[in-house]
Amino acid sequence: MKFGRLSKRADPRTLEFAKYAAALPPPPAQFSSLDQVFSKLGIAPAQQAAAIAELFPMDLNDTIGDCTCAGLAHAVTVFSGKAGIRRVPPTANVQALYYALTGGRDTGCDLLTVLNAWRSRVVKPDEILAFVEISSANHTHIRQAIETFGAVYLGFQVTDQTLDQFNAGQPWTPGSPTGDGHCVLAVGYDAQTIGVLTWGALQQGTWAWWDQCVDEAYAVLPVQAEKPGFAPGFDFNTLSADLALVTG
Repeated sequence: MKFGRLSKRADPRTLEFAKYAAALPPPPAQFSSLDQVFSKLGIAPAQQAAAIAELFPMDLNDTIGDCTCAGLAHAVTVFSGKAGIRRVPPTANVQALYYALTGGRDTGCDLLTVLNAWRSRVVKPDEILAFVEISSANHTHIRQAIETFGAVYLGFQVTDQTLDQFNAGQPWTPGSPTGDGHCVLAVGYDAQTIGVLTWGALQQGTWAWWDQCVDEAYAVLPVQAEKPGFAPGFDFNTLSADLALVTG
């Protein structure tokens, strides 16, 4: 497995989830957007384990550090699946986007560069409405974003246990940082763990792991999110006005 999330890059224009979420209802105690995807796509419970690897493939992240672009591709599949559409971006497209953003070198990439490209309609035909940053310390907002939009796109600090625990099928727990960074897509949670997509699998991480390792998180809003009834309580009017200010 490869890492490739570069350190968090700050931009004062980045909008904050908290500003638009005051009227969102409390999140449920547990939730999985994959349950919605499987239901909409007609994937039976016995087929779901195999379907995860098909819907959310490795995307070359075992040979190059394209985790930020693989996470984007997984989000596209989640958004499409929640609408009843099976869409898995080709691995060649994921690789092409990665190298377009890195200048053709396997250097890794930061999340904000990927998100800005996505928002700027570089990722065709899978455009998004917006993205907003979530404080990783606010578990309620993280849960609300997953339940409302289907996923949270995030970056975390790798520990000395990350690969061993993944390979053993064990949840990620706190450990000693290695200096590497990785990008995954969070798609579910319960009281003990949060579920993320990475390396062709669904991996669990404890909330203690989250609090130690996750240092940036974003809600990504698909274009259909602005439709009436998609996200009751989310303040799209204010968000639209703010987007006009920061994007010109």
